[in-house]
Amino acid sequence: MMYKDQVIIDGIITGDERILTCFYKENIRYIQGYILRNSGNSEDVEDVFQDALVVLYQKLKSDFLELKVPVKTYFYGICKNVWRNRLRKKKKLLMEDRENRFDVGIEAPVMVDIENQEREHLYRKHFQKLNTDNKKILSLFFEGRSMLEISKIIGYSEGYTRKKKFQAKKQLLEMIEKDPIYKELRVVY
Repeated sequence: MMYKDQVIIDGIITGDERILTCFYKENIRYIQGYILRNSGNSEDVEDVFQDALVVLYQKLKSDFLELKVPVKTYFYGICKNVWRNRLRKKKKLLMEDRENRFDVGIEAPVMVDIENQEREHLYRKHFQKLNTDNKKILSLFFEGRSMLEISKIIGYSEGYTRKKKFQAKKQLLEMIEKDPIYKELRVVY
């Protein structure tokens, strides 16, 4: 592996802001070109870049990834797969990709990672829209706390805490289900 690639990999793993900024500047225009040519917009470019970077980070942290191509090529392949997956789900993939050489080294489990990342992103996006009380109740609930514990922490009666938890979950699910991305993630292949 080239020395520059190892520096980039180490920078991504450690979250080195300088390396990440440089990696972004060096690669964004390739990703942008591909996505804009294939039914995307500038917001899609940013989303895909970020999602692909998270997938790359997770792969690098897992220690199971053995790169046989430059990290830039591997990353470009992840971006293309993220975008194609989104297009496929939107049923907009009308063109045949003639640049398959960039797909070298992309394993099938990457698609599962991408879909899980999209689900998590969707959940976090809508969770952040909840009011402070609802976020706190659901956070405690997801930590595995009992209703009694949550009610003591929040300062409500146990019955009222149950009602608030139910309302918070319902509100979160309604927001998620109204999001167009939710419908895409429900498509089964």
